[in-house]
Amino acid sequence: MNGHHVVYIANQREARSILEEIGSDQGSYPYMVPKAIHRCIKLKNISAAAANIIKQEMLSRGGEAAIAREAIVDRNRTDVLLMGTMRQYDLLIDKLKKQPLGLGKLALEIKNLLYNLEIEPRSLELANGKTLEIGKKTIIMGILNVTPDSFSDGGKYVEPDRAIAHAWEMIEQGADIIDIGGASSRPDSIMADEEEELKRVLPVVKSLAAQGITISVDTCRAAVARAALDNGAHIINDIGSLKLDSNMLPVISEKQAPIILMHNRLQINQGQVYKDIISDIVREIQESIELLENAGLSRNNIIIDPGIGFGKSPDENLYIIKQLSAFKSMGFPVLVGISRKSFIGRILDLEVDERLEGSLGLMAVSIMNGADIIRVHDVKESARVAQIVDAVVR
Repeated sequence: MNGHHVVYIANQREARSILEEIGSDQGSYPYMVPKAIHRCIKLKNISAAAANIIKQEMLSRGGEAAIAREAIVDRNRTDVLLMGTMRQYDLLIDKLKKQPLGLGKLALEIKNLLYNLEIEPRSLELANGKTLEIGKKTIIMGILNVTPDSFSDGGKYVEPDRAIAHAWEMIEQGADIIDIGGASSRPDSIMADEEEELKRVLPVVKSLAAQGITISVDTCRAAVARAALDNGAHIINDIGSLKLDSNMLPVISEKQAPIILMHNRLQINQGQVYKDIISDIVREIQESIELLENAGLSRNNIIIDPGIGFGKSPDENLYIIKQLSAFKSMGFPVLVGISRKSFIGRILDLEVDERLEGSLGLMAVSIMNGADIIRVHDVKESARVAQIVDAVVR
């Protein structure tokens, strides 16, 4: 027996490592590393003429491209599935840059998708003078609901003293960020009014910020976001992605505050059927990103969240987790909120207080597939799982 085996190579860093183990000439790395990584890219709604050029150019470089059968003769537009190594993509991109039909712009988009998966660890500048290191380890965001009606821990931390004590407990257990929410967004809930949300959130924000804890505030209201940032908060976690309050955009732009854009079809476009769930989510998040960039916010201040559970079926939630690298390829830190959610209970037939193992299992898969930040209730257990998965992934 000789030990032959298949090797999975996730990125260029891993490719270099394997070549070093073999003892390959380092001069060969620029040529061999891009050949060791295979990627599939789905292009949406491409003109048939452009799609046929892409297909022929990819085939001529040893890769593959699938288009609709009808697009060869009479279909106006088609999706395209590209399949190839990084080397083949590099050659394709160089060729497409010189082509008509908008293919030069598309070449740049393909290049960005590919190289966003290779981003090295970096610092995220937060509001009020803090920074957050992204990529060196999985960031643990501890959930602190100062509400009477949140689906899992509603009523436990309504009193500021209890909320502050629980925040410190989560910090001691390994939380990097405390996410404070004062208005429940669970299905079928009636959201507290703005005055009540401010009353719940601000005392806790003020106290924890004064004690040096990194804080995000879970709100879709501009007035709450402004008050939270004025009182020391560092990140705004917006379940509405700017779409539930038109004043959120100018607040974030003025404060130059990092914002988490969460996809949401529970409060927005409720019941709208997905045509292509990953592409639909990417496109809708991109709409909010474009608004922020046009308003002058740096791309470095944007975090994205595909919105697990917010208008998705259990199967759709699982598919999003499986395809999480699609969101990683957008070039922003990716946050995933899975903890104790109802679809886990439906899969395992368990109530909310028995969903720890299911939450941890999906959290591990999410980290493997590219999640940078995990939003959790059970910090101690989640931090331990993240540490062991990071030991494999990072």
